[in-house]
Amino acid sequence: MYIVAQYIIYVILIRMKKYSGYKQKLLSDKVIKREYENLSPQFEVVRAIIKKRLQKGMSQKELAHKMGTRQSAVSRFESGSYNPSLSFLQRITEALDANIKITVR
Repeated sequence: MYIVAQYIIYVILIRMKKYSGYKQKLLSDKVIKREYENLSPQFEVVRAIIKKRLQKGMSQKELAHKMGTRQSAVSRFESGSYNPSLSFLQRITEALDANIKITVR
């Protein structure tokens, strides 16, 4: 069992190195880098929500239940494939006993 776990960790590390190299190569293109940076605020919100959910020890299904929605909606949001409404963000933060602050600069 221990050897299997070591192998899995090894494979994950190799893939992460390949991904990091691939990402770095892609971001050397100015157009791709600009578009990637434009997505940064959305990903920051997603990361913060995932972090808060994990701190609370909640699964996506538990969070969805507390929000009154389906697990697939939470999954789409967390994957970044869903552009949430302010109402959705408010519901998700309330379900996490948190609040959201939006700043326009």
